[in-house]
Amino acid sequence: MSFSFFISKKYTLSKRDSKFINLISSIAIAGVALGVATLIIALSILNGFEKTLTEKIIDFDSHIQVKSYLTEIPSYKRIKPDFSKYNLPEGTVVNPYLENLAIISSKKIQEGVSIKGIYPDNSSISVNRNIVSGAFILTDSNSIVIGRKLANKLYVQTGDRITLFALANNQIPSAENLPSIIKFKITGIFESGMAEYDDLAAFVNIKSAEKLFGADNSVSGYDIKLKNVSQIDSITSYLNSELRYPFYAESIYQTHRNIFTWIDLQKKPIPIILGLIIIVAVFNIVGTLLMIVLEKTNAIGILKSLGAKRNQIVKVFIYQGIFISLIGILIGNVLAFVLTFLQLEFNLIALPSSVYFMSSVPILLKPGTFMLVSILTLIISVLASLIPSLIASKINPVSSLRFS
Repeated sequence: MSFSFFISKKYTLSKRDSKFINLISSIAIAGVALGVATLIIALSILNGFEKTLTEKIIDFDSHIQVKSYLTEIPSYKRIKPDFSKYNLPEGTVVNPYLENLAIISSKKIQEGVSIKGIYPDNSSISVNRNIVSGAFILTDSNSIVIGRKLANKLYVQTGDRITLFALANNQIPSAENLPSIIKFKITGIFESGMAEYDDLAAFVNIKSAEKLFGADNSVSGYDIKLKNVSQIDSITSYLNSELRYPFYAESIYQTHRNIFTWIDLQKKPIPIILGLIIIVAVFNIVGTLLMIVLEKTNAIGILKSLGAKRNQIVKVFIYQGIFISLIGILIGNVLAFVLTFLQLEFNLIALPSSVYFMSSVPILLKPGTFMLVSILTLIISVLASLIPSLIASKINPVSSLRFS
């Protein structure tokens, strides 16, 4: 055990120290702990928001959609882009879809809804992972799957029947072009936690959608799901350079640009703001060590008169700064883990889904977040400890002993 560490340990663990100094040390430790916990929780929530939103959106929309500048893509079986010639990555899935607006009615209640017609075996979306009642079954031509919020508005449940009203051929109704009115049976109800889907989206068999909208062999576009999510942007750019009119590709990040831009805006200032929280907490360490220096001026003078070197005195107070930091960091990590665990298990804080796109605070716990915040705090704390340590090392032993 080195001389500096031994002295620092005696200073730290001594029960004869001033109660005021012990109080200041406790406040410094609490400041570091709160700063660390706040930063970890904030970063975990931001990571959770990004992960949850991305997963939810991908469950209901594919990674990439190939659309047309035309209202619909006619005779899609004949003019469907030959995606095989574009050398898409292995495991890529392509499925056509037909999407349009309609009115959904149950008894005397009507609501606007976006109807998306897909093939029953469409693997480009994963709505089935969000089913809370019934099942995601679209094999029957009159089957429909709707969101929980929409089901609550209509006062319906699985097994009930609803009626869809839609414009045929996207034309104003007339004697020759009557609107489509078709009854559907609810086979499943999903809940994503995002109002954009739970309140406005419904899924039917693509054949039913063709009949409802009078779109014979026409689609709105193609869902493309990639095996590697990191390739979304590059594949979208590649397809746009290869596709010819009237087709164009749009990634999920472009389709939901407002959501992902909102996430980026939330993430940019957070590290700066919360970094300042840690710096404020670290200044508590500086203040605490300066108080200890003032309290131990006589002891420092004795040590220097006995032959203690300047660098040994510096190390004494650096060790104390590290000790305070480590305790604060440990408490902060435990506090952050406990609070995030309680939120994950008991959903203590709820969110309005119409504003935040989800009904509960999402949290993503990653060891890397805990390590990054802890290491950063420790480095800043050690650097901050140098200030009072250097002041202590410059104390004149003669003066300190004369006026003690």
